[in-house]
Amino acid sequence: MSQRRFVATNGVNLRIWEAGDGPLVVLLHGFPESAHSWRHQIRPLVEAGYRVVAPEQRGYGSSSHPPTVEAYSIMHLVGDITGLIREMGAQSAVLVGHDWGATVAWSLAQMRPDLVRGVVGLSVPPYLRGESGQLTTMRAMHHGRFYVNYIEEPGVADEEFGRDPMTSLRRTFYGLSGDNPANQAPRDMLVPPGRGLLDAVDPEHSTALPGWLTEQDLEVYAAQFEDGFTGALNWYRNLDRNWELTAAFDGLRLPMPAQFISGDLDPVLAFRGLRDYVHTLSRRHDRFAEPIFLPGCGHWIQQERPQEVNRLLLQFLATL
Repeated sequence: MSQRRFVATNGVNLRIWEAGDGPLVVLLHGFPESAHSWRHQIRPLVEAGYRVVAPEQRGYGSSSHPPTVEAYSIMHLVGDITGLIREMGAQSAVLVGHDWGATVAWSLAQMRPDLVRGVVGLSVPPYLRGESGQLTTMRAMHHGRFYVNYIEEPGVADEEFGRDPMTSLRRTFYGLSGDNPANQAPRDMLVPPGRGLLDAVDPEHSTALPGWLTEQDLEVYAAQFEDGFTGALNWYRNLDRNWELTAAFDGLRLPMPAQFISGDLDPVLAFRGLRDYVHTLSRRHDRFAEPIFLPGCGHWIQQERPQEVNRLLLQFLATL
């Protein structure tokens, strides 16, 4: 149904999935995913009259993998999608992002509101600027054991995930899903002493595949990382740099319609103060709807609950 092609933008080439005609909707994936994570959303959006574009973002799959850590800052990531909208010949777009893709969507909406008709974030809300970058803050709060600080060390998480990509991805998808009983209670994503990132994501060392994911899906994801995980992990290594680069945007209100949707078992909501923070979004921004939480759903929301997410997306789009 969708065609694959490459688009040159912001000095890189992004491979995109593209389908349909009508107002542009851009779907932005997170880690460790790809455009494949939107496989359940593309057809319903196209059938509803939208043109859908889902890129493999920089550092993923067949898209460009710049060699330096610095090339994965939020300014680069926002620049990629800004250029993508232009290359699609559109004046503006609706952005839907999941996980890191949500961060790109919120940031683009804040920096270039002229390009964004509406924005939906899944699992990750708009960034709340603290007194220091997230790497620095979490290092002090959790004595270096928080998962982003483990990723911060070049090469370590890269080697751990790259050792057996199928097993790494299986454990990651199961570990953060609503299928995992460990997510029934809030849990910090802390790396046990002397252990690895996968032990924070999936402490039970599960070999189960969540019910919403097939072996074929897992193979598609694993193929995205044939050249390793470094490009994708470099996004995390820029968290403190992003804090520095975005100082001028602190406090800007989003003027366009916006929506946050999460699974109520998503471990992201366990991050300190985050669940309370998302309930303040409608006061912090001009047209932000009340957050929506899907019961029994974990982190991989558009894959775990595709029908519910599609219904909510189409409701949101119909209001624009």
